[in-house]
Amino acid sequence: MPGPRKILFIQTAFIGDAILASAMWEAWHAAFPEDEIHVCVRSGNEALFEDHPFIQGLHAWEKRGRFASRYVRLIRLGRRLRQERFDAVFTPHRHVSSGVLARLTNAPIRSCFDQHPLRHWFTRTAPHGFKKGVHEVQRNHRLIEPWLDSATATMPRLYPHSRGSIASMPEKFGVMAPASQWATKQWPEPKWVAMCDALEDKIRCIYLVGGPGDAPLLSRIQQATRHKGVEVRSKQGLLDSAGMMQQAQWVLTNDSGPMHLASSVNAPTVAVFCSTTPDYGFGPLSSKRVVVETDLALDCKPCGLHGHIECPKSHFDCGNRLEIERVLSALDEVS
Repeated sequence: MPGPRKILFIQTAFIGDAILASAMWEAWHAAFPEDEIHVCVRSGNEALFEDHPFIQGLHAWEKRGRFASRYVRLIRLGRRLRQERFDAVFTPHRHVSSGVLARLTNAPIRSCFDQHPLRHWFTRTAPHGFKKGVHEVQRNHRLIEPWLDSATATMPRLYPHSRGSIASMPEKFGVMAPASQWATKQWPEPKWVAMCDALEDKIRCIYLVGGPGDAPLLSRIQQATRHKGVEVRSKQGLLDSAGMMQQAQWVLTNDSGPMHLASSVNAPTVAVFCSTTPDYGFGPLSSKRVVVETDLALDCKPCGLHGHIECPKSHFDCGNRLEIERVLSALDEVS
């Protein structure tokens, strides 16, 4: 491909997936700074990349609603993308929708994983596989590696705004992200209350971050703890939360999107893994990071790649029996 070129990256999965995919365009831009980079994400995730220093086109697919209406919007988006005349399209997303979008662009180079259901619509495939010790950013890098000089994956990165609400924050504070879309990924609510209590004399302020839908959980934790410096931040944007994490003494999170937010700004991170495991390649990437899991030999852990709405065994020992002392020790380690 002679340059400069027009490149599209497609990742229409969840927030964490979009953040991890950012390592691909970071690597591409470092190698080819004159290329025009576009990104396509699911609606809502485009907020992650607002005012980005080198993304020149940001496209979103509205995935909510009925199946038929979603795919009508998908086809319309694909036709708009075709008008951009991309030279190459790369997608780590392994679902039909990304294959349809990639094919509709009519780009001469289209790269996906060999597990993609529409891989025959692509011009090149790369191996995927959940091999222990291989992170998702390393797997994603395989999609672009033939065009780069380096086989080493780049870190994911976001570029938080400099907000007044962040600039006026105390000198030392911690960030907790207690919520998760999957119940078996979420350390139980009483554990978060106990953590806040245990930190009462150790850190002045703790900010509980999450989306608007997480507000009831965050408020219950705030009301239940005796720590007077706990504040709820459920209305701020994703980049605001990333900027807060960037300045925090530590970030405590489940295996969820906020963990990847923390990685994107290299925040000191303690990640609690309940039903899942970092062996799948979705662990934290910050230079200061600790993963905490139960020491119990549970034959049911991990119970899946993404967790479940409820514990398949009904006991949830991977969360209930993970004690706060181990998490407190991990916070000391990264601070």
